[in-house]
Amino acid sequence: MITVEIDSKYDSWAKIYNQYWGLEYCQHNLPPFEKLLKQYNILPRAKLLDLCCGTGQIAQNLIEQDYQVTGLDISEAMLKYAHKNAPDATFIIDDARSFNLPSSFDAVISPSGSLNHIMNIEELKEVFIRVYDSLLDNGVFLFGLNLEDGYKSWNGSLTDGDVQDNYAWACCDSYNAEEKIAQFKITIFELVENIWQRLDIINSVKPYAQTEIINTLKTVGFTNINIYDRQGNLADDQCNQFAIFAGSKFVNK
Repeated sequence: MITVEIDSKYDSWAKIYNQYWGLEYCQHNLPPFEKLLKQYNILPRAKLLDLCCGTGQIAQNLIEQDYQVTGLDISEAMLKYAHKNAPDATFIIDDARSFNLPSSFDAVISPSGSLNHIMNIEELKEVFIRVYDSLLDNGVFLFGLNLEDGYKSWNGSLTDGDVQDNYAWACCDSYNAEEKIAQFKITIFELVENIWQRLDIINSVKPYAQTEIINTLKTVGFTNINIYDRQGNLADDQCNQFAIFAGSKFVNK
């Protein structure tokens, strides 16, 4: 058996994301965002930026609703699938912390908790700045984040996987409450030229507190900040696992 090391952790599990998770995340996470887009008067024909778009299933669903969608992701391999899944979307390979797009979007969305991959609040603030600059006046930023209670059940057990004739994989989740860092480890076995190759990928993610996010959004300049639950309803005190944050770019001229 040969152990293979690959530089890009996102590229290396793009196949798994596309085949097993992309459509599931779209079906599970997009409906409340569709509801909130309409609530914020972001209607079909509006220009949307799908931030950390992955393999494009969400982009395709929104295009079918007549939105104009641009997807941005750091992974070239993810975007190769995205081009196939959403051929009418525009895709850009770039880093959410440093992209530079003109102020041309009615809304920026990130439905799947991808911003939990940003491991400190300073870098997350950079994301918010880039988003703010890319929005039109009165544009809206809608994004989902896993909160700490959403990771407390990550106890090191296997949570997902599959076995095929020439390909097998498994995912194991864990959470360090002291360091407030979660990890999901993906182990992949693939038969290449009659030799089984193994690849281990460790992905770290970080929960954030609601107040931390709100204060950072305000610092960047967002107004009309609200928090919603998984169904797209205003959050109550019981919303402590996953939250959708909304902020507006309001320019008083």
